[in-house]
Amino acid sequence: MRKMDRRTFLKGTGVAMALPFFENMGPLSAKAVGAAAKTSGTGSPMRMVCIGNPLGLMPDSFFPKGEGANYELSDLLRPIGRHRKDFTIFSNLDHDISGGHSAVHAFLSGIKDQDASDWPEGNISVDQRAAEFVGTRTRYSSLVMSTGDGDGDLKCKLSWTRNGVNVPPVTRARDLFKALFVQDDPRLLAKHKSAYDINESILDAVNSQAKMLSRQLGKADQEKLDEYLNSVRELERKLGMSREWLHKPKPKVDIGEPGEGDLTYTVPAFYDLLALALETDSTRVATLGVPGNVNTADLGLVGSYHGFSHHGKAEKLRQGLFVIEKFQVEQMGRFLDKLKTIKEPDGQSLLDRTMVLIGSGMGNGSSHSNKNLPLLLAGGGFKHGEHKVYPTENHKRVPLCNLYGSILQRFGLEIDQFNKGSGTLTGLETA
Repeated sequence: MRKMDRRTFLKGTGVAMALPFFENMGPLSAKAVGAAAKTSGTGSPMRMVCIGNPLGLMPDSFFPKGEGANYELSDLLRPIGRHRKDFTIFSNLDHDISGGHSAVHAFLSGIKDQDASDWPEGNISVDQRAAEFVGTRTRYSSLVMSTGDGDGDLKCKLSWTRNGVNVPPVTRARDLFKALFVQDDPRLLAKHKSAYDINESILDAVNSQAKMLSRQLGKADQEKLDEYLNSVRELERKLGMSREWLHKPKPKVDIGEPGEGDLTYTVPAFYDLLALALETDSTRVATLGVPGNVNTADLGLVGSYHGFSHHGKAEKLRQGLFVIEKFQVEQMGRFLDKLKTIKEPDGQSLLDRTMVLIGSGMGNGSSHSNKNLPLLLAGGGFKHGEHKVYPTENHKRVPLCNLYGSILQRFGLEIDQFNKGSGTLTGLETA
């Protein structure tokens, strides 16, 4: 059989869709296709929230003394001590990478963006893997947020698609409020509808040409084409469901549109909107970042967040950094308070059905270490209340992606491992 050129495409209305590699094109090198979207058939849906910053948390202020259930709360954890039985602290988990600031963006994936092509699912982050699973069952498959813009490596680059694209965050609480709760202008809705019409026309043309192409393929390649077309049909289904959201009214809430403010206004505003987004099932997956260039004057400090992180053990700088980090932990605790008071239709709290991860891809901002990352997991129906300490020996170290594998399984995905993980995390059990 004549070999087909690797550049073979299906074309429709001026747009081309690349085919998967077939045997008669040469060696197979296709990326894994994401799982179909679905939700739990019983009870309330599971949610996932990932919170991070690019500068980490001071290790000696964050990690507790002792392990197991009888650990001693650290200085940074004392402000959320009321939730002690609702969270777990992990020690000695990381991604076994280095690079300081330039490696922080791998926090939720385990893979640097420049290495994405070496992995079957690229450098997709744990939140976006979950978002693929949810699909269009919620208005937004995920919310990606940052309390400010950030610059360079001080930006919050938490979320990544399987194609190696960094998902840009919403950086203004006002814009987030409008996206969640303000009805779109009719002209904007018309533009969205037109875009869906174009996409569906493209897919119709692709399906037509694919039928003609199948006559040129052997049995094995026809099976691959069938798999490919199944993914196209899944995309068609998602487009149809996305179109439905154009005509569904957004939920009404009892808060007004937020304004603009400094750190102490913006961070609580984002958390309040995130809690409402989860409560109204506008999304089930979210990330929230605090960039490394926030205005510290709002906390009564003189100096930059980044500058304080380079404390070099100077006590005055450490004290300033502690103020910044304590504020972040306190606001996360306030968020947990809110989730705990919101009741689901099945009687569980929203915290019982929401996995909240807080941490960073930076283990020590002063030394630029990406080892032993600060990690706290709250809620989600896990057995909490412990400080879990994993081995430090190189040949025994546990990949952080094993924790992400456990989180994704709890979310509902039927997977054995995630990215660089070797499985799921031992010792983390459901309640």
